[in-house]
Order: sequence, then C-alpha cells, then structure tokens
Amino acid sequence: MKAKSVWEVLKSPVITEKAVIAKDEAEDGAAQVLTFRVDQDASKTEIRSAVEEIFNVKVTAVRTVNYEGKLKKRGRYEGRRPSFKKAFVTLEKGATVEYGEAI
Repeated sequence: MKAKSVWEVLKSPVITEKAVIAKDEAEDGAAQVLTFRVDQDASKTEIRSAVEEIFNVKVTAVRTVNYEGKLKKRGRYEGRRPSFKKAFVTLEKGATVEYGEAI
C-alpha cells in the first residue's frame, strides 16, 4: 500500500460556526480543537502525524466521524451528495494554530 502525503490526508479545514467556536475556546484555558475534512481511508495516526507535520504542534487526541452523503431529489431523479470523513483534532494546552480567518 502506498503511503499518503500529508496533503492527501487533510483535505480542507471545516469553517462552520460550531468549529470556529471550538477553535476559539482555547483562549479560555481549554485545549484548542481543530476540525478538518480528511481522506475517508485515513486512520487516526495518519491524521495526527499530518497535523503535527503541517502545523508544528503536539496533538493530544483525534476523533473522527463518517458522514453519509445526503439524498437529494430534483424532480423525479434522485442522487446523493458525496460521503466524507471529518476529524476533530485536539491540541495540547497552550498550542494554537491560525488558519482560515475571515478579515
């Protein structure tokens, strides 16, 4: 099996209201939680090493969730949106990462 690069493991950051609140809670003394869309075949150890390599931080925990694509209808035709995997990465206390900030 071919080893994946860190850019193949992490697809994109998830920037929703809930994810931004979890990321910003680090200022209150809690550990910062980052949220990413990741490759569906990526393991927690691959996700951990990819985040540590890209952002130069220490990761304490990784949680993952698999989402099945929603069923969508247009008239009499049905289709599905693509399924995806999301990872919640908890950093050690005091470590912060800035990405995707709105101006």
